[in-house]
Amino acid sequence: MHAKGQEKNWPTIALARLPVVKAGMEESADDFIARAAPQRDRTARPYYSTSANGQVVAECHRNPAFEQAMIEADEIHADGMSLVLFTRWFCKQHLTERVATTDLVHAVAKRAENTGTRFYFLGATQQVNDAAVAKMKELYPDLVFAGYRNGYFTADQEDDIIQEILNSGTDILWVGFGIPLEQQFVSRNLDKLKGVAVIKTCGGLFDFLAGRNKRAPQWMQDMGLEWLHRMLQEPRRLGKRYLLTNPMAIYALLMHRYFPKKRVNAAAKLPRAKNRTNTKTYMTQSK
Repeated sequence: MHAKGQEKNWPTIALARLPVVKAGMEESADDFIARAAPQRDRTARPYYSTSANGQVVAECHRNPAFEQAMIEADEIHADGMSLVLFTRWFCKQHLTERVATTDLVHAVAKRAENTGTRFYFLGATQQVNDAAVAKMKELYPDLVFAGYRNGYFTADQEDDIIQEILNSGTDILWVGFGIPLEQQFVSRNLDKLKGVAVIKTCGGLFDFLAGRNKRAPQWMQDMGLEWLHRMLQEPRRLGKRYLLTNPMAIYALLMHRYFPKKRVNAAAKLPRAKNRTNTKTYMTQSK
């Protein structure tokens, strides 16, 4: 199985039913920049890149509509060390490394300084968004921002925001609403955003850049325990989430790995979310 794409045709590993790309950090960043080349076809749909972790796998398992929105992406990075470790323990093919969006943005920005590739940050509160942009400009003085704005808007404002993004001339659009809102937003607007080279969903990236959330120590990241670090930071908000989603993610990964013919019947026994149109007007910020 291979991911779609113009510049690269990444090999993939099926984790649950998600085709996760076997692409490393540096080659992914190179690919983003290549897709944003000035001579690209500006009538083409954007290259849509999203990410998966344990929470995403669990949400896909219980919510078929969200799973379909994920599969629509051109590529799915493993933004969770647990997925990398799972392939090492249980799969014939292995993911080479975790491609965390919180690291990928820096790898792309370093290259964008030299190529003039333009960024647009969409999401979070205006205060957090402003702080995230300011931090990136501090770290990468030559990085060009075509625009940035918060993720608070109503449905009737969405078309105006899409037009604002197009008018900015951005090359790479980073969308940080959290799951499933950011995937729903991209799915609705992918055909409207022709001219943008790459769209990357980025969850709580802007909170991390703004200093609102802290990364786990490297040893916890390497062991796949960054979720635990985040839960200890925000136990009331994240405790229930991880206690519910982690077992479901493990179940889904193992079921799809070892009992693919039984996965539909087995999944049907677990609670599943209703397929309904999202009516929230606030775009949430974290994964």
